[in-house]
Amino acid sequence: MFVKNEVLEQMKSRRSVRRYKSDMVPEELIEAVVTAGTEAASGMNRQTPVVIAVTNKEIRDRLSAVNAEIAGRGNSDPFYGAPVVLAVVARKEGTYIYDGSLTMGNMLLAAHSLGLGACWIHRAQQTFERPEWIKWLKSLGLEGEYEGIGFCILGYSDGEEPKVLPRNEGRVIRVK
Repeated sequence: MFVKNEVLEQMKSRRSVRRYKSDMVPEELIEAVVTAGTEAASGMNRQTPVVIAVTNKEIRDRLSAVNAEIAGRGNSDPFYGAPVVLAVVARKEGTYIYDGSLTMGNMLLAAHSLGLGACWIHRAQQTFERPEWIKWLKSLGLEGEYEGIGFCILGYSDGEEPKVLPRNEGRVIRVK
């Protein structure tokens, strides 16, 4: 039996969107999603993750191009046309990878609850290991050792929302 409330229902219905309209997301919705990310739990309250909200098309396209190169996808757009890229990086200390993952999860759920499409795109780690992107992080004031955790792409879905598929059985073991 599943207890029903708004948050739990959003968790059940959220799915990754892989086709976006070019329409820009209003700043107040981007801010709401980013805030949800910064409210994520973190080990010992270190709050190591940083969210970089990219709405500049030139930077967004450069991030897409390097992501495609890393993935071996040529000239494709691994961001599926999404106009907003929320890059999550985390200062390398403590439980930073888990903390950054919680940040990503909060943002994905927040986007869905606001009627936006979102998807976690990998290869942030490899992107932010490259000298030009390390330099870019420094230009944003991020000194020290940071690791890319993920890219949360954000926008308005272009088409039907992905269907909710049944959950696999046997993923919970109860010990009483």
